[in-house]
Amino acid sequence: MSKFILRRVLQAVPLLLFISIVSFLLIKLAPGDPVSSFVTPNMNPADVERIRISLGLDQPMYVQYLIWLKNILTGDFGYSLINHRPVLTLILERIPATIGLMGSALLVSLILAVPLGLLSGLKKNSVLDKFLSLVSYIGISIPSFWFAIMMIYIFSVTLHWLPSMGMRTIGVDSVWDIVKHGIMPCIVLSLMNVSVYMRYIRSNTISQLEEDYVQVQYAYGSTKSRVLVRHVLKNVLLPIITILGLSIPELIAGAFITETVFSWPGMGSLGITSVFGLDYPVIMGITMLSSLLLIIGNMVADILYGVVDPRIKTMR
Repeated sequence: MSKFILRRVLQAVPLLLFISIVSFLLIKLAPGDPVSSFVTPNMNPADVERIRISLGLDQPMYVQYLIWLKNILTGDFGYSLINHRPVLTLILERIPATIGLMGSALLVSLILAVPLGLLSGLKKNSVLDKFLSLVSYIGISIPSFWFAIMMIYIFSVTLHWLPSMGMRTIGVDSVWDIVKHGIMPCIVLSLMNVSVYMRYIRSNTISQLEEDYVQVQYAYGSTKSRVLVRHVLKNVLLPIITILGLSIPELIAGAFITETVFSWPGMGSLGITSVFGLDYPVIMGITMLSSLLLIIGNMVADILYGVVDPRIKTMR
């Protein structure tokens, strides 16, 4: 296992380097000039040029990249052009909120999708199965930003049950207050994952119930629920781990939209603000850390493969 992890870490290094080059190139080719946010009507061209030089934007693109890469390797992510604070400090302040939201959404997705998918597969073509299939199709089709706006309108504006934005109420410092603020963002972020996971679990449950080992268990007198929980569930989990690894990019992208709509103080809202403000150092910092989270997530999924199915260990 240690050799496998080391190999994956070594594979991640050139991948992160490639991502950094492409991201840096795309950011520099994007329209707009970050210096414009510092310009005032009273400035003359010489002042503007001094600002450009002080930010290092007068250098050729490849020189700017090499300087950035050198600083990154020493742990220096640079300074935000908008907030005038270290980029790493800004991200570390925001990353717990993002990871908390993503982790909660992933946990909710699994808690709901696994039993519903198993039940839908067990009750194939029943009224319950058709209803759950309809719900999953709707969940896959609904745009997350529209669903978030509808949630705010119904539960905040109309019913006044839940707060519409932010992570905390001013003057209130309690866990329940954070939970109330996180309910709607968590539901919005987990909706598509629940729908996708449920479809996969249903499909795999149906195929597993037709296997010979299930019929043998029935012959031994096992009940449907016992067979489902003790035998079918184990075989259904393996493809779900694959989907978990593939869904991490969607979770990260969905967090950007969800955090922006709900003003959740995470990396997503910081990233959107940085994009509109052409804050290059922050954009690069968030891009690289998001890529790192994705790589770590896929590596964890591969490790879980070996935990769920020990035969895979011998194949590595």
